[in-house]
Amino acid sequence: MPTEIENINPNVYDKIKERVTTANEEDENVADPFDKREIFDLIRNITDPEHPLTLEELHVVQEGLIRISNKQNSVFINFTPTIPHCSMATLIGLSIRVKLLRSLPPRFKVTVEITPGTHASEQAVNKQLADKERVAAALENKHLAEVINQCIAARG
Repeated sequence: MPTEIENINPNVYDKIKERVTTANEEDENVADPFDKREIFDLIRNITDPEHPLTLEELHVVQEGLIRISNKQNSVFINFTPTIPHCSMATLIGLSIRVKLLRSLPPRFKVTVEITPGTHASEQAVNKQLADKERVAAALENKHLAEVINQCIAARG
């Protein structure tokens, strides 16, 4: 990992308001399919590896870049690095992927990719994030797993 911050002064955006939970959503007897906002709420507070800011505040993740199909049991996330040569893109993608894999039922296939045209190594990063063996190997790396766990830890 680089020792100096690549994007020393990133743009910071306002967070959107918290979602109001309805009675039907809290009722265990009512079928409640996952929606884009629910997925966004799971990943919005992941911390950027270089800044004490969330991926939402940096506009790395946005609700409009999420697709979900309850019928096909699939979740697709595009994320947008803050700069085109971000060396943390793979780590950010891994953090998003791990957070969703830990939070969603195992029936879901989770795909995490860079928003097209926003990173110089988009295809290489997407290939790494799609390779289950490489993801598993990365998570076996104690230091890397520790960094990911810090990024996805719930902030109070």
